[in-house]
Amino acid sequence: MQQLSHHIKQWGLALGFQQVGITDADLSTYEDRFLNWLAKGLHGKMDYMEKHGLKRSRPAELLPQTVRIISVRMDYLPPDTSIMTVLNDAKKGYISRYALGRDYHRLMRKRLEKLAKKMNEAAGQLGYRVFCDSAPVLEKPIAEKAGLGWIGKHTNLINSKAGSWFFLGEIYTDLPLIIDQPVEKSHCGSCTACLKICPTQAIIGPYQLDARRCISYLTIELRESIPIELRPLIGNRIYGCDDCQLVCPWNKFAKTTREADFHPRHDLQAPPLLDLFTWTEAEFMHKTEGSAIRRIGYECWLRNIAVALGNAPFDPTIVQALRERMEHVSAMVREHIEWALARQLAKNRKELTPTLQD
Repeated sequence: MQQLSHHIKQWGLALGFQQVGITDADLSTYEDRFLNWLAKGLHGKMDYMEKHGLKRSRPAELLPQTVRIISVRMDYLPPDTSIMTVLNDAKKGYISRYALGRDYHRLMRKRLEKLAKKMNEAAGQLGYRVFCDSAPVLEKPIAEKAGLGWIGKHTNLINSKAGSWFFLGEIYTDLPLIIDQPVEKSHCGSCTACLKICPTQAIIGPYQLDARRCISYLTIELRESIPIELRPLIGNRIYGCDDCQLVCPWNKFAKTTREADFHPRHDLQAPPLLDLFTWTEAEFMHKTEGSAIRRIGYECWLRNIAVALGNAPFDPTIVQALRERMEHVSAMVREHIEWALARQLAKNRKELTPTLQD
């Protein structure tokens, strides 16, 4: 097992993972924390977080005979995507950097399957299952136990040599592999940069996230109207949010991805909002093919862009685009367009008032 555990890590690195760790299947120390989070309703409308009972925190209930979990990470930060330039340009749309390239789920699962097959060849037939954000799995606690990093105050995993711009994946197995030691403690220290920067104050305390306020939740997971009081705080973020990672001091050690599939496609690293707002549903489906963005659907895509347009400075072309879009959209999208239009017109009146007084 010692030799096989070593080989598994070497095979993982050869397959393009930046780190591979192994842990046991005991997640009891994380179970109460997870259940308390659910009990407080901090998961919002993500019903899938609770419908599987205790399978997330008890791996053997998800895959019987599981005794070890192999946890891997893969860097995804694309090179030179001018993050701050986009965030500071209210007429551009900001898309979380993990979603600029091809959908990571398929790539990660394929690599994990290759790793599991190598394990099979070396150890004989074994029971296993691979995961990448695709089942009731406590990915970050597993990665923390496997020594890949620690869960930071923003609730993302941080690695002292690689920051936090990476994906996680797992293999559940019945092989009694040699486990790795977890990082001894959090290395966030007294830093509260992520709590302060969060546009919607979704990080309600160190290591505590209220998903209902999180921009990633609002723009990706939520399928209903975005709460009115939170819309102005979203700014030009139309798919996800990276602010807490941008200010994390540990990300000075982050490395850009070597995976071409994670590089930007269709010029979505700095897209003009008005261009995106003109997309037909067919264009949306074509330009998000193979992308994680597609999962939100065309309706939520228009909803998110409408909010961003409402947050932009007054522009007659924005007003015209919003009015033209008013027809042939769902009631939910229309509501957000009406909100955005009212915001634009209010900004115009505010600009005109001093002139009239003069």
